[in-house]
Amino acid sequence: MEENKRSLPAPTTMFADGSLILWTLCAVLVPVLITLWCSFQRSRRQLYQKDIFRKSKHTWRDTDLFSQPTYCCVCSQHILQGAFCNCCGLCTGEDCLKKADRRFQCKEIMLRSEKIDQNGMDHHWIRGNVPLCSYCFVCKQQCGNQPKLCDYRCIWCQCTVHDECLESLKDEKCDFGEFRSLIIPPGYLNNISRRGTDKKTDYVKLAVPFGMQWTPIIVLANTRSGNNMGEGLLGEFKMLLNPVQVFDLTEIPPSKALQLCILLPDNSSRVLVCGGDGTVGWVLDAIDEMKIKGQEKYIPQVAILPLGTGNDLANTMGWGAGYAGEIPVAQILRNVMEADGIELDRWKVQITKKGYYNLRKPKVFTMNNYFSVGPDALMALNFHAHREKTPSLFSSRIINKAVYLFYGTKDCLVQECKDLNKKVELELDGERVDLPNLEGIIVLNIGYWGGGCRLWEGMGDETYPLARHDDGLLEVVGVYGSFHCAQIQVKLANPVRIGQAHTVRLILKSSKMPMQIDGEPWTQGPCTVTITHKTRAKMLYYTGEQTDDDASSTSEQEHTQETEATDEDM
Repeated sequence: MEENKRSLPAPTTMFADGSLILWTLCAVLVPVLITLWCSFQRSRRQLYQKDIFRKSKHTWRDTDLFSQPTYCCVCSQHILQGAFCNCCGLCTGEDCLKKADRRFQCKEIMLRSEKIDQNGMDHHWIRGNVPLCSYCFVCKQQCGNQPKLCDYRCIWCQCTVHDECLESLKDEKCDFGEFRSLIIPPGYLNNISRRGTDKKTDYVKLAVPFGMQWTPIIVLANTRSGNNMGEGLLGEFKMLLNPVQVFDLTEIPPSKALQLCILLPDNSSRVLVCGGDGTVGWVLDAIDEMKIKGQEKYIPQVAILPLGTGNDLANTMGWGAGYAGEIPVAQILRNVMEADGIELDRWKVQITKKGYYNLRKPKVFTMNNYFSVGPDALMALNFHAHREKTPSLFSSRIINKAVYLFYGTKDCLVQECKDLNKKVELELDGERVDLPNLEGIIVLNIGYWGGGCRLWEGMGDETYPLARHDDGLLEVVGVYGSFHCAQIQVKLANPVRIGQAHTVRLILKSSKMPMQIDGEPWTQGPCTVTITHKTRAKMLYYTGEQTDDDASSTSEQEHTQETEATDEDM
């Protein structure tokens, strides 16, 4: 009997096993339930915010403690999770979002009739969250240096003022601050709205109150270019300008956005294109459409903020090889104000396919930068094919260039474009040119090529005239392969300088070859490519910053001129 008692399980042991199972289930289920509940609450909160964002006149964007430490303009508490307005800079916590939307007004692109004042427009003050290192307009002391919601900022002229100094500016009108010559005032749009779209409207008279130096700017940003910085830039430009001047090209095509130029005085408007060279070409095509419609007097001058990968046109125009947020948006607008007007040749590229029974019309393209056939076009073609398959991997300019390097190295081994001189015929201004054993031919309109290389000047060991973008001439060079292209970019070799011409004709006799125009590649069969002058675009050239290549080219040109002058004196 004692042995039977020992074989029975103890009640305490069974109770312990059941408790262990229960606690295990609780340990697994409770975190899961909490996670599901938090996810449900988060989705409800996001739907609630999206509904407010959709109905609001503010352009809200999410913010939190880590992305942008700010104070709520309603409850004055530190924002852990909330939103801020891209246009007026209003900040609010998540719980105060509806109150802020109802209580505070956003930037008005056009004044209401009851707010019109012949003496000017009142300041539009927003309290708190003033920019760092701001100084009071009245007492000239630093603003916003206290850890709380304090001081005010005018969302039009950007001037800041202390809480106690605000009363002294009660009757003062807003002068739109530093960028008054670039802003389209709400009062101007109100005057146009009252007069309607009558062709007899004299916009010059309407612009008299803003002075002779008034050159309003229109910002066109491609949010998909380069490092996807366009969306943030749109908000910053809306803060400094009238939101009606800022357009997202993924939502509104440039042809529609540029119609704003028609409501401005003749030859006064400027356009800032935020994107790559392809975006700039898109905008210039839209400007050409304005010429066709008989709107030449409204044609704007074009500045560039380079967000793409190559940015050779932006580099040629003095705007740099790429923008990565190193300078504030306010400085970009200052650079546009200081830029000088120049002209850029634009070329018509006509491609006619070979064939006895080919009744199709020739394909016609517009070229701003360069046309090429050979290894550089092959690298661009492979890059574009890879990017179309996995576009999410190509959000960084460094990654893009690394992919180009990979395909260039691959072509050095394969040499898909060899014996190009046997496959093509080249004519410059109607004269046949004998070609050496090349793999590629590049026709240049601008000074830069391949992401910052001055191809025509090369290493400068021979005297060649500098490539110009407004002389009606094209520079034609050849390369021996991908490795030769790499040597040229690091200044270890020169291209084969074939010549300059007003008209270039290239005949592809057999097989298929990769071609590209301004970075847009394709594979082309036997055809005739004819490049002729099309028109000229009004551009803005910024001389504030000069690259090493620019400086060396300029010094070489000055040295050549000095030598020629010395020889003449002798």
